[in-house]
Amino acid sequence: MPIRTLTGAIRRRLHRQRCHFRSGHVQKADPGQQVDCRLSKNTLNLLSFNIQVGINTQHYRHYLTRSWQHILPHAKRVNTLDKIASVLPDYDLVALQEADAGSIRSGFINQTEYLALKGHFPYWYHQINRNLGKLAQHSNGLLSRIEPVSLEDHKLPGLIPGRGAIVARFGLGAETLTVVMMHLALSKRTRNIQLSYIRDLVQHCQHVVLMGDMNTHADQLLNDSPLKDTDLHAAHWGQNTFPSWQPKRSLDHILISPSLRVNRFGVINLPITDHLPVAVEIQVPDSILIKDNW
Repeated sequence: MPIRTLTGAIRRRLHRQRCHFRSGHVQKADPGQQVDCRLSKNTLNLLSFNIQVGINTQHYRHYLTRSWQHILPHAKRVNTLDKIASVLPDYDLVALQEADAGSIRSGFINQTEYLALKGHFPYWYHQINRNLGKLAQHSNGLLSRIEPVSLEDHKLPGLIPGRGAIVARFGLGAETLTVVMMHLALSKRTRNIQLSYIRDLVQHCQHVVLMGDMNTHADQLLNDSPLKDTDLHAAHWGQNTFPSWQPKRSLDHILISPSLRVNRFGVINLPITDHLPVAVEIQVPDSILIKDNW
């Protein structure tokens, strides 16, 4: 499924190049509008947010009392999405986990598209990982103010299907920035299989960002997983994100390569869903940037 643009409508057929991923062509939001969506600035603001399909979770008891919202629509779900959208204008690239691509429970609203519209992002993409038809469309999402030069949709390995990663590449300079957005498995064994797959995807890339709900702490990710052989480091070491109302665990991360300098980072105090979002501002090397005389 190709990256979608807010003017809608342009879709191209995809072809499978390997059994685990599909790649698509990127389109401009509006070919007639003169908007520079190239990677041409030195800093990028990144955000990762598990939006829990727009369910407002404030206590452990809500997992029981509001569990029906995973199946049925709720009138206030859009209010939750609007609160999420209120923080998006400050960011250039957003990774969404647990979005719904348009089913009964979301009122047939594609939540990634809705947040793109509300946040004025010219590019958006959703990756459906569990397609339950009209009942649920479990998805990851990408929102971007910059046009990716390539996009790949990867289905992550595991005994139970339903986890995925989006790989987007930015920049037409001498090098590219590779961003992998993911939602990993709960079990350590399956998660390590998935991390091994992701490591192989980025092993030859110099400028790398991994971001998403990784369902484990940074120490385990970087010292006791297939990522231990990489030189990635965590921007949010030791900062807890779950549960949002009383954070005790650090499950959401943005991991970066040494070539990318971190200017600012933090966990956003926005206890709307059961996860807090994480954010980072990175310095982009000149070798990635599109020059004016390109």
